[in-house]
Amino acid sequence: MTDSMQQTALDTLGAYFGYTSFRPGQDRMVDAILAGCDALGVMPTGAGKSICYQVPALMLPGITFVVSPLLSLMEDQTRALLAAGARPSYLNSSLTPAQQNTVLKRAREGRYQLMYVAPERLLEPRFLAFAQEAAADGGIGVPLVAIDEAHCVSQWGQDFRPAYLQIREFIDSLPQRPIVAAFTATATERVRADIQQMLGLQNPATVVTGFDRKNLYFGCEEMGDKAKTAWVRDYVIAHSSESGIVYCSTRKTVDALAGDLAEALGPSGIRVGRYHAGMGNDARRQSQRAFIDDDIQVMVATNAFGMGIDKPNVRYVIHNNVPESIEAYYQEAGRAGRDGDPASCHLLWNGNDFRMRRFLIDRGDAADEALDDEQRAWALQNRYRLLSQMEGYCNTTGCLREYMLRYFGDEAAAEHAAAAGAGSTATDDAEGCGNCSNCLTKFEVEDVTDMARAAVRYVATRPMRFGKSLVADVLHGGNTERIRQMHLDEDRGYGELSSESVGRIKDIIGQLCGRGYLATSQGQYPVVGLGPRAGEVENEAFAFTVKRRASKRKASARARRAVDLLREEAELDQRPRVGDDAELFERLRALRKEISTELEMAPYMVFSDKALRGLCRLRPQTRDELIQVNGIGEKKVDAFGEQFMAAIEEFESEHARDGA
Repeated sequence: MTDSMQQTALDTLGAYFGYTSFRPGQDRMVDAILAGCDALGVMPTGAGKSICYQVPALMLPGITFVVSPLLSLMEDQTRALLAAGARPSYLNSSLTPAQQNTVLKRAREGRYQLMYVAPERLLEPRFLAFAQEAAADGGIGVPLVAIDEAHCVSQWGQDFRPAYLQIREFIDSLPQRPIVAAFTATATERVRADIQQMLGLQNPATVVTGFDRKNLYFGCEEMGDKAKTAWVRDYVIAHSSESGIVYCSTRKTVDALAGDLAEALGPSGIRVGRYHAGMGNDARRQSQRAFIDDDIQVMVATNAFGMGIDKPNVRYVIHNNVPESIEAYYQEAGRAGRDGDPASCHLLWNGNDFRMRRFLIDRGDAADEALDDEQRAWALQNRYRLLSQMEGYCNTTGCLREYMLRYFGDEAAAEHAAAAGAGSTATDDAEGCGNCSNCLTKFEVEDVTDMARAAVRYVATRPMRFGKSLVADVLHGGNTERIRQMHLDEDRGYGELSSESVGRIKDIIGQLCGRGYLATSQGQYPVVGLGPRAGEVENEAFAFTVKRRASKRKASARARRAVDLLREEAELDQRPRVGDDAELFERLRALRKEISTELEMAPYMVFSDKALRGLCRLRPQTRDELIQVNGIGEKKVDAFGEQFMAAIEEFESEHARDGA
């Protein structure tokens, strides 16, 4: 790409979005697209994937199609682009037939630069005819087709959507093939290869920015169901001024937890919303809109509240139950801290969560009805594989960040995350990544070789017969009716570990499974058998150690608020100010809410929290000074600049009179 085109791209970025430079990876994706190459961008949530296709779309002649899976995402991104001064549109089932006709008519006239469209609509005769007309000689032109959430095309991921298989057929039907750019936040090597093949990408420029979200704290805690409710309640109260999401595995759990939180938090003025597929479309839309618009502080939801939640200032995401996969967890947790500021992700789990997940897997998915028996069996096996890796995450005593990064194949970042803890002992104060609950916990190494041998030897006598609980109960020497009826109290090994608790024995069995000495079957009620390394336990040199928590270091689990960041930045800056930046921030936030309500747009579409902090630090008095604030483009300067500068001037005058 020429230097002049690169400069034009930077000018476009500044004019519409208010940034002076691209983030890592964005520049390479934009360069590839503008050079006429297909591209695959693997970038974590919050890395700014949308910019990668929006900037080229605003530069290239014709109309860019953006394939997006969710109506809400289309609407939010259209509103945000309109606020930035672009000419976007969307076409989906939320529009009446008459409205759809109007959109297509205006598109034919060349009024739009981008059009968001659902994958299900691509082969609909009316839209297909329009697209083919636009891409033909003499048409308005279709320079680019961008596919968001491209992992939905792969059956190897957790979010396969058959409608995504129509995308390649649609592209192949166009008279002139456009540039094709695919984007995903989570993709293993296998999924990436599937995306390239299924979408027919031609020698794509592949940009993998890495999966490490350094601004996110990851916590993982095992606790009972009642303890979870109390923990979530206390956390939300402590973060009452911040936006957060609480994910649950079932609709029933969402309704129960949302009700408990609303009752407990209502007197404090904290509003709680809920979202799941059992609610009506209007109710879901209203709930989501209230959250996006900062009218409710916390959303309790199933994974139906997933892709397309475009709210930059979510400060925490709590998983009240175990998600179905590492991909799902990382994507959902990644809704936090999209603005780059510190945020927290907490996973609360217990054995009931995994039993529920296995039940849901065995029940099957609605999409499975379209599969034959062999495909259905494969899908079932894949879901159990994904859940097993999630179980490993919950049980690891190593760095949580490193575990996820290795899962996604980001070895360099994983090595970096673990580097600080390399060679550490149980008494070291090394913190590993320093930003996850395991790295902020001191562990002691314990030799449990005898326990491990006893467990493997017993399972060898009854392989694939019993679950972890019953095996642990027998080794403990339990006197239950089931043990007596099955005469398990006569087994060799019965009571061999009577000095240990059943819970402790179960934990050791779990770790033996995780390291390959034992193995568990798939299904809702998994049983324990021998693993590929079982024979090693009889070697004289065999040793099995585990880590157990000794104490927790003081964690920075609470995400710092915008006002906290302001005070930290002010201390570093040490410039004289009239009045407190944090106080000014709250005043500007109130003005932002007033403007957004009047214009019927989300507050972040006016100015982001980061832009408000920039206003507090720089205190601009002219248009030229205002445009220096990162994240404020020319359109927004013209639309809102005078109001915010007037508010800053009024604030400073008040505090000057007060002698501040």
